[in-house]
Amino acid sequence: MKLLENEPPPRNIILLIGDGMGISQISAGMYSKKKPLHIEDFKVIGLQKTYAADDLITDSAAGSTAFATGSKTNKSMLGLDPEGNKLPNIFEQAKAREYALGLLTTSSIVHATPAGFFAHVPLRSQYEDIAEQLAQADIDFFMGGGMRYFNQRENDGKNLIEDMENNGHNIYNAYEEDLYSIIPDFSRGFGYFTAKGDPPSSLQGRKYLPPATRIGTRFLQKRSGKGFLFIVEGAQIDWAGHAKDQDYLIAEMLDFDEAVGEALAYAKRNKETLVIVTADHETGGYAIQPGSRRDSLIAGFTCEDHTGSLVPVFAYGPRADLFRGIYENTAIYDKMVQALGWTEQEAAAK
Repeated sequence: MKLLENEPPPRNIILLIGDGMGISQISAGMYSKKKPLHIEDFKVIGLQKTYAADDLITDSAAGSTAFATGSKTNKSMLGLDPEGNKLPNIFEQAKAREYALGLLTTSSIVHATPAGFFAHVPLRSQYEDIAEQLAQADIDFFMGGGMRYFNQRENDGKNLIEDMENNGHNIYNAYEEDLYSIIPDFSRGFGYFTAKGDPPSSLQGRKYLPPATRIGTRFLQKRSGKGFLFIVEGAQIDWAGHAKDQDYLIAEMLDFDEAVGEALAYAKRNKETLVIVTADHETGGYAIQPGSRRDSLIAGFTCEDHTGSLVPVFAYGPRADLFRGIYENTAIYDKMVQALGWTEQEAAAK
């Protein structure tokens, strides 16, 4: 393929997932902000089909598993195929190649979307099992809620935070350390819990997603000379759709877009980073209704759950052109692997 022959692969990938973010959610953000969104900077745009192996209407577990493994699975399953067999994921494959790995979310770190990149469980609700798998996964940088699944466990009483600290991580939390006062030790992994359970919403004062995107890219760049993979999730766009709450939705959309802006700014400076922005599915069947004005949108929701709509994919950086077109959600994995040149390296080795 001419593209791959002429363009060197990226060293890094930042995949930003706006959970529940469809075209209408993006439109609402655009109409509500007086200046263009950062997402409008992208010139390479595609569409992906979100359905799960067992249902046209997916959930975040099956969607994240598709991104991380290149395989469809049943709803609620993480890192397993529909028969329950373990699927290798891109984080495990990248770690074997000595890449640094990062996870950042506005939900609990053990929620379905981040968990799809490290966990292998049949039920997404197995939060304590997922926490234990994260503690063993050697993720270089992670940030999100859910601290109680690590140090206030109901099933076994383990303190996984102590285990991670003994195994080469520095673990912090928002109750004891302000994020911006921490001087990172790049010789050790970095974990930061933003809440004991789920983090608050943007409207309630949560502000960490954009600056943590900036902090995470800098940290991961220092952690490996090979490159890094960084997953950034704006989780609560989805929660706003479930709640049929437009003000909540717009606030989360704009917060996520600021994180997109941080990723783009890094990629434009770095020149070796591929940035991908997409969603696991659309939530709420949200639409902007007749009679709306830019400063006064009238919301319409068709449901309180996910829908089967196609969702957009935006790409910027080396080999971004791979992401044009209409394709399965599993192709996000395939295209990331192809962009990184792993298939070329394997072919050259043969």
